Amino acid sequence: MSIKYRLILMNFLQFFLWGAWLISFGGYMINTLKFSGGEVGSIYATMGIASLFMPALLGMVADKWVNAERVFAACHIAGAGLLVWASTVTDYTTLYLIMLLNAMVYMPTIALNNTVSYSILKQNGLDVVKDFPPIRVWGTVGFVCAMWVVDLLDWSISPMQLYVSAAAALLLGLYALTMPKCPPSKAKQGDSLYTALGLDAFALFKKTRMAVFFIFAMLLGAALQITNTFGEPFLHDFDKDYADSFAVQHPGLLMSVSQISETLFILTIPFFLQRFGIKKVMLISIFAWVLRFGLFGIGDPGSGFIFLFLSMIIYGMAFDFFNISGSLVVEKEADVKIRASAQGLFMLMTNGLGAFIGGTLSGWVVDYFTDPNGVKDWPNIWFTFAGYALVLGLIFPFVFKYDHKKEGARG
Repeated sequence: MSIKYRLILMNFLQFFLWGAWLISFGGYMINTLKFSGGEVGSIYATMGIASLFMPALLGMVADKWVNAERVFAACHIAGAGLLVWASTVTDYTTLYLIMLLNAMVYMPTIALNNTVSYSILKQNGLDVVKDFPPIRVWGTVGFVCAMWVVDLLDWSISPMQLYVSAAAALLLGLYALTMPKCPPSKAKQGDSLYTALGLDAFALFKKTRMAVFFIFAMLLGAALQITNTFGEPFLHDFDKDYADSFAVQHPGLLMSVSQISETLFILTIPFFLQRFGIKKVMLISIFAWVLRFGLFGIGDPGSGFIFLFLSMIIYGMAFDFFNISGSLVVEKEADVKIRASAQGLFMLMTNGLGAFIGGTLSGWVVDYFTDPNGVKDWPNIWFTFAGYALVLGLIFPFVFKYDHKKEGARG
């Protein structure tokens, strides 16, 4: 098997095991375990907590002491055991602890997956910029395939989804041990712990517009966590009135349209960036989140199915446009010496603090609109989230100063 195909399989499994539970786990906790919105939100927020420090710590281990592919493998093997344990637990406190530990070993692997891929491509004389994106897209394919497997086997509100993920994690962990070696680089003389952890990038906060940018990155990261957490529980709650509808029978298939849309909108980004510039593309993303939530608020599996479907389509624009254009802002603004750390900071603000805030606050909103009998007022829940994104969209163009022509000439 060629090295590209080996990396494709690695990327496929990396996101297959996440897709097996990330979108459907909220439905399992609410419908099967009968957890509250706050409890579900807090369990999803563990990914944000883990993202604050674990990627940096294990990245430093891989940079300085242990082969990256071994760190990557160890994380996935440990994660497999934790997911099996999680499948046997029904109380909130224990499940929270297990999923926190699982997040601590899984979230670093997203960056380690890139590290291993880059290292192996370079070892084989391949162009990372040219050759990695077609490999990485198979990660999204893996995520979608996992959602389809769990949905078609009717495991979306069953602990079986965790067994699927655990099996994939164990397979990936063992497979990673067979990959070409990715040894640590020699530690540079004089590097402080501050530099090793990538904290130099925080100097970007001294620039007002970058401080504003990172704050909005955090707040938009919260929006992403909201749909990961409560998208499927929302669809499951239509069971009484639309039990035979496609959306209720196959919520995973419907939600997977969001990921498919994501892969398609990536292809449109060069056109939009060239035509409108970075700032306007980010603004389009924010208002796409307004539509994402608002369409959920007015949709239903019956005559309103078109609104649910359009919400899935608009997700690709909402997710891709801010993340890709945002990474370009960081690339342009950061000194070459801290570019990697600056991209890490961008991920920390979105997947770390943003995910924590989104998971926690969205749970509170869901509980606020839940009556004593456990019935949720989903339209008001989604309209609240839409209002949140709308406020961000109205403020952003006035506080984020970025001249596309000027910066483009500079970059």
